[in-house]
Amino acid sequence: MAASVPVLTWGAAAQPQPVRRPAVVNGRRYRHYDVFTDTPLAGNQLAVFVETAGLSAAEMQAMTRETKFSECTFVQPAEAAGTDVRLRIFGPANEMQFAGHPVIGSAFALADEGVIVAGRKEFTFGLGIGPTLVELEWQGPRLQFAWMTQQKPVYGPTLNAPAALAAALGLDASALRAGVLPQEVNCGSAFFMVPLASRAAVDQAVVDPRAVAAVFEAAKITRRGLFIFSTEPGADGATAYSRMMGANEDPATGSASGPLGCYLVKHGLVPPDKAGAIVSSQGVKMGRPSRIYIKLDLNGTEVTRVRVGGTSVLVGEGWLRSS
Repeated sequence: MAASVPVLTWGAAAQPQPVRRPAVVNGRRYRHYDVFTDTPLAGNQLAVFVETAGLSAAEMQAMTRETKFSECTFVQPAEAAGTDVRLRIFGPANEMQFAGHPVIGSAFALADEGVIVAGRKEFTFGLGIGPTLVELEWQGPRLQFAWMTQQKPVYGPTLNAPAALAAALGLDASALRAGVLPQEVNCGSAFFMVPLASRAAVDQAVVDPRAVAAVFEAAKITRRGLFIFSTEPGADGATAYSRMMGANEDPATGSASGPLGCYLVKHGLVPPDKAGAIVSSQGVKMGRPSRIYIKLDLNGTEVTRVRVGGTSVLVGEGWLRSS
């Protein structure tokens, strides 16, 4: 005879009893944002921890791994003159001296927390690379947009190995844009900008990490992340349609977007009068579309200021154990 199964009856006469849930021991509160988007479940994910007193680097590293996000930030008291807070950025494997979407997302978190008072125009984060200015735009009491200043560009080596590079991306050499070579550009972090002929080629690319390493080794160039893009026009109106290629693709790479803008202007892919209104559409292939704005100030042909901007949307909150 089958054992009877208790049935939970819903109604006035039989309400479920509240369950006493255990507390999160050693829990640290965080806010979860999607960055470089105003649409939930798009853009690049970020967890911002604002209660960080007493946390060791090892604990922050372990907490970041637990989230499975590409980066987490930990807000701490300012350490350097001229900064408002110290912002430590961790990826799954190591602490990072600089990254883009963590700065933009953290600005929104601190505005939501009231640390950045509504209407304030500027806020300076202390990062591993030094003070980093963020300019803020408001809609009433809500932060609407944030512009992060990046370092002036440093242009590195070019890579003239079209067949090998295209093969490492799973493409024919004809998929590379003719007339301009891939080049390293650094505005705080170094990336290799790789222009492709079409948006379809950007979507079709599949990186072979070993083949990429071999290409750089043969050229005697330090390997960098490959930021591929096309300036082919699209319905989204973006200047560039882009992807950050690597073992784990990134849906929005703010630290590579300043270098992208500088590369576009340097090589004539964007005219100087459009240098203040560049838009990168990234993450579309991943199903996490992002929209990253790039603004360059020029003195003749020299880039005198680099800003990368975007918005963020709060999609979650929670507590995470530190040990």
